[in-house]
Amino acid sequence: MRAIGYKTPLPIEDDHSLVDIHLPDPVPSNRDLLVEVKAISVNPVDTKVRANVRPEEDAWKVLGWDAAGTVVKTGPHASLFKPGDEVFYAGSITRPGANAQLHLVDERIVGRKPRTLGWAEAAAMPLTAITAWEALFDRLDVKGRPVPGAAPAILIVGGAGGVGSIAVQLARKLTNLTVIATASRPETKAWVSDLGAHHVVDHSKPLAREIAALNIGDPTFVFSTTNTSQHLAEIAELIAPQGRFALIDDPATLDINPFKRKSVSVHWEFMFTRTMFATADIEEQGRLLNHVSRLVDAGTIRTTLADNFGAINAANIRRAHALIESGRARGKIALEGF
Repeated sequence: MRAIGYKTPLPIEDDHSLVDIHLPDPVPSNRDLLVEVKAISVNPVDTKVRANVRPEEDAWKVLGWDAAGTVVKTGPHASLFKPGDEVFYAGSITRPGANAQLHLVDERIVGRKPRTLGWAEAAAMPLTAITAWEALFDRLDVKGRPVPGAAPAILIVGGAGGVGSIAVQLARKLTNLTVIATASRPETKAWVSDLGAHHVVDHSKPLAREIAALNIGDPTFVFSTTNTSQHLAEIAELIAPQGRFALIDDPATLDINPFKRKSVSVHWEFMFTRTMFATADIEEQGRLLNHVSRLVDAGTIRTTLADNFGAINAANIRRAHALIESGRARGKIALEGF
């Protein structure tokens, strides 16, 4: 099968950072699905792994943790899908990725592709939808106990990014919260407004002052998707006492002492946790994606695809990595077909 991989972590400007290769066709076992990949999308995790993780000696590392495709074959213990089913999923960071014509994935973390979306539109959604959903409803518990005196509002830092773009929609459509998103460029401000944010503030300015100017009170929830270390002091100032804070990025250090005086709870979200540790509730990710699929088909939420970079090959994936690393990506980047 055709695939895209690397053997040495290199800057994305190097033509050898990702190359077109051929690998043996994988064989499904246990509860695996063998999926013919129709489209993929690219996430910041792809760029971080490519830049920092060295494969085993003389082995190819295949990235890709977002895919949509058709089930070709099932493992002996698989029962949730059959050949011909159209699916979408984010996969596991502990297994080879989906930047390949054929891909193995545990059926328990797979959802049925939304009927109303094309392949690229569907591939843009799984990883970010799982991340946003788990952060909002599992970690922050935005529908749980209210905080007395706090504004029923959520601030989403990095609202125009992949995770932010779906988090804005989920918070707007599935909760009664006032949704505040951050963006700094005219095109990203328009993007998050169109996705449903009630307010857009500029994260290139002091966030506490930006939030205070809205005159809605101190938000109960803050969800930081990017540049957390840059905004942490401002977040500690603007969040309501007894509020809840979640983050997904990788600060070099995370000093949460400033949150103590407000009794703010701090939550990490990492959507690969369930697959890395084979948690007892691993099937929740498959159920979650099926729910997202129904929400899409009902018109409640929409794909966050912003750019289709064409065929799945090394040159186009390098372009996608470069755009993500520039910090100027909006929504999701997908590629379709070999």
